[in-house]
Amino acid sequence: MPRVRLRRLRRSPSLREWVAETTVELRRLIYPVFVRPGTGRPEPIPSFPGVFRYSVRGVSALARELSSEGIHSVLLFGVGRRKDPEGRDAWAADGVVPEAVRAIRRAAPEMVISTDVCLCAYTTHGHCGVVAHGTVVNDATCERLARVAVAHAEAGADVVAPSAMMDGQVAAIRAALDGAGHEDAGVLAYTSKHASSFYGPFREAEQSTPEFGDRRGYQMDFRNAREALREMEQDVAEGADVLMVKPALTSLDLLARARQRFLLPLAAYQVSGEYAMLRAAAAAGVVDERAAVEETLTAIRRAGADLIVTYFARDVAHWSRGGP
Repeated sequence: MPRVRLRRLRRSPSLREWVAETTVELRRLIYPVFVRPGTGRPEPIPSFPGVFRYSVRGVSALARELSSEGIHSVLLFGVGRRKDPEGRDAWAADGVVPEAVRAIRRAAPEMVISTDVCLCAYTTHGHCGVVAHGTVVNDATCERLARVAVAHAEAGADVVAPSAMMDGQVAAIRAALDGAGHEDAGVLAYTSKHASSFYGPFREAEQSTPEFGDRRGYQMDFRNAREALREMEQDVAEGADVLMVKPALTSLDLLARARQRFLLPLAAYQVSGEYAMLRAAAAAGVVDERAAVEETLTAIRRAGADLIVTYFARDVAHWSRGGP
């Protein structure tokens, strides 16, 4: 009979908890928040059950609720008040994201505020940058992204998160932040963001579906792992403070490789399609929602993520307080 019996430490809940290697703590979760123009009640999003667009006034109340629930980190996404080919509203000092940053800072001063830096929700064509002759122009887009980052930092954002997947975007943003006196603002780089089929509900929330073509010319090909590591190396060299992969569940191998290779904090984004898929499966009775959420978040942590952007953050907070 075997002398080594690994089952010995699995016999009871207390023993399993005692030797658990990986945990999902609230402090590691970032809650995504969509901010829209205007006033009024939060707007539900049909393809995104349980997720809303908030007005600036509404986001203040939300921040207080999140703080009381133990959630102290948000990632803000803006819905443009007006759209044009360049997305100028994205860097307006009185835009929805800067206004939301200021409102959250007043309502919950301890909140870690990150902001998405992209143009897709502000452009008439729905692409993430400046378009010329049907193509997104890399360097001109980087210059606009830098303006957005500075506007967010001046409003009080702790961290800016460029997601447009332009070459050199981190370097352009870092230089602009430093030049504007925001040396303390961090950069959370969407360093391995795949052109994915799991972004549908997000695009409805942001009203950012491309008017023509797709984003495969600048977002990463999900078939390429070595290229993803090159993206990470480049962003580290350009001054990124945190590296993020997206989507999370289809990038667990990249997280594991990055954890072995880089010393920076790693983040993973459990994206809208992953969220909606779990919600739909639970609603159909196919899986137990709480068990499935806890398992997937633990897998993301186990693969190497220090931080997880997830729409389930409030659910985890509820469960941690003993809720059903």
